[in-house]
Amino acid sequence: MAKKYVRMAIAYDFDGTLAPGNMQEHQFLPDIGMKPAAFWSEVKRLTREHQADEVLVYMNLMLKKAASADVPVRRENFKTHGEQIKLFDGVIDWFDRITEYARAREIRVDHFLISSGNAEIFAGTPIVAKFAQVYASKFIFNQNGVADWPALAINYTTKTQYLFRINKDSHDLSDNSEVNRFVAKQDRPVPFENMIFIGDGATDIPCFRLVKEQGGLSIAVYKPHTGGAKGKADRYKNDGRVHCVAPAVYDDGSRIDRIVKAQIDLIATRSAAQVIRADD
Repeated sequence: MAKKYVRMAIAYDFDGTLAPGNMQEHQFLPDIGMKPAAFWSEVKRLTREHQADEVLVYMNLMLKKAASADVPVRRENFKTHGEQIKLFDGVIDWFDRITEYARAREIRVDHFLISSGNAEIFAGTPIVAKFAQVYASKFIFNQNGVADWPALAINYTTKTQYLFRINKDSHDLSDNSEVNRFVAKQDRPVPFENMIFIGDGATDIPCFRLVKEQGGLSIAVYKPHTGGAKGKADRYKNDGRVHCVAPAVYDDGSRIDRIVKAQIDLIATRSAAQVIRADD
């Protein structure tokens, strides 16, 4: 008889969590001739002026600035930008290592991205194939293959929707009926207590709180060797938003590596105890 593995999910933010800075800053902004501070300042100004969604504003501004600079915005162009992103130490090997650690304990762990960044840029990174699902903001492409309108904007509040999609195994974004369908807590494919969320910033706070309050594990990471970033992460912990903080170093034996493996061990022990009680 084939082993029945316990389901587990680890969901990640991207910008500042798996790679430093915002993904647009690595190659896209240099290509259009803009400094990050100038681009994001304009995004903030337009957001306030129009009382708009900041993610929609930055996506629209990307297209306008690219057109003005004569920079192409086809899928392959965005993918090329993603290829230039430098990930935090240990990220490349992290997913296989954690997956195998869990499998040895009869746990099937799936990795999910939940990001306000661009799915098309993320597609160029070397880790894209490690994710069961990628939930990130994305563009509509016209008949000529050119991005001309935001198709999906994921902001700090809508991020939590995707945790429920993971929880219920409902991944068709065009079908809201499944994610909204009542399913008893004990019947959901990926219980929240078997979920970890890893993020770094204010846009992750709703996800931090949801996972923590539902019995899962929330971890705030920060850019290594930066006191200000660590201070922000520590505030999340002191405010009760996360369980713990760690530098964004994903090497074997690092703090976050030890934390996640300990949670996997906890889930495995809890599952074994439930089986024993069920057999009594």
